[in-house]
Amino acid sequence: MEFRDVVRRRRMVRRFGPDPVDPAVVDRLLAHAVRAPSAGFTQGWSFLVLTTDTERERFWRATTPTDSPRDMSRWLAGMRTAPVLVVALASKAAYVGRYAEPDKGWTDRDEARWPVPYWHVDAGMASLLMLQTAVDEGLGACFFGIDAGSLDRFREAFGVPAEWAPTGVVAVGHPESGGAKGSPSRRRRKPLDEVVHRGAW
Repeated sequence: MEFRDVVRRRRMVRRFGPDPVDPAVVDRLLAHAVRAPSAGFTQGWSFLVLTTDTERERFWRATTPTDSPRDMSRWLAGMRTAPVLVVALASKAAYVGRYAEPDKGWTDRDEARWPVPYWHVDAGMASLLMLQTAVDEGLGACFFGIDAGSLDRFREAFGVPAEWAPTGVVAVGHPESGGAKGSPSRRRRKPLDEVVHRGAW
């Protein structure tokens, strides 16, 4: 598939068919993810891959909020059909440590030096490469976050060390219609002339 077609066809898929995803495709998703750029080539990311019924059920039990201001039942019903979940995690400590090394020189390890949390930016870019790879493989995918109130349960369920914070989850599978409608069904895509400023604002 042409790259421009991959970009244009990428959508957040919220319901998946029953067929499993080839393990070789999962490996390609991950191989592409680690080709993402990372500040200082820190590569302070990790990926928790959940492919069995037991692993996925443990994930959903740990991360499903017990109460929500909006009805999540349709979204959950569709998302729980994903045969593959990849949790992208980031380590702030890895980045702070990397930039204290001699070639970077921020030996004080002051977090105020970071204009944005690049550890999550980098894990997000790795996640986007997984989303695009899924499209290229003829699959569907969706990126979503873990509810802040569920983080402790998630860490305990999978033994995730405190150093690692989840940036988000990439659900992957064979796309099927009928999932919850996303925001693009309710909002228009902004044209370039509204968001691009050339030379000055």
